[in-house]
Amino acid sequence: QVQLVESGGGLVQAGGSLRLSCATSSKIFAIVTMGWYRQAPGKQRELVASITSGGITSYDDSVKGRFTISRDYAKITVHLQMNSLKPEDTAVYYCNAETEIYTDYGGPGGTNYWGKGTLVTVSS
Repeated sequence: QVQLVESGGGLVQAGGSLRLSCATSSKIFAIVTMGWYRQAPGKQRELVASITSGGITSYDDSVKGRFTISRDYAKITVHLQMNSLKPEDTAVYYCNAETEIYTDYGGPGGTNYWGKGTLVTVSS
């Protein structure tokens, strides 16, 4: 069973910064694309940023230039540094791991694992 454990959410004023972290197991970390999704009240879950096992990053247009995703292989953790936060960034943020290849411990390529979510609230 793959577990993702998020931390770092909280309340911050507009213009402030937060860093989210997501820890998982070392066995799977090397073969997954890690991503951060968010879901605001009444809205669908959306992809905010992702980073492949090889370090290729991708961002939603709404966060480009403000958010940075990174992965720390030594700590088996992915981070989302969020700067210049806006009230519209308020949401529950979920860590996601999607397998890139088949393994007996991760399942087929394209298998998704989710964290429980962490709330980010940006006040105006």
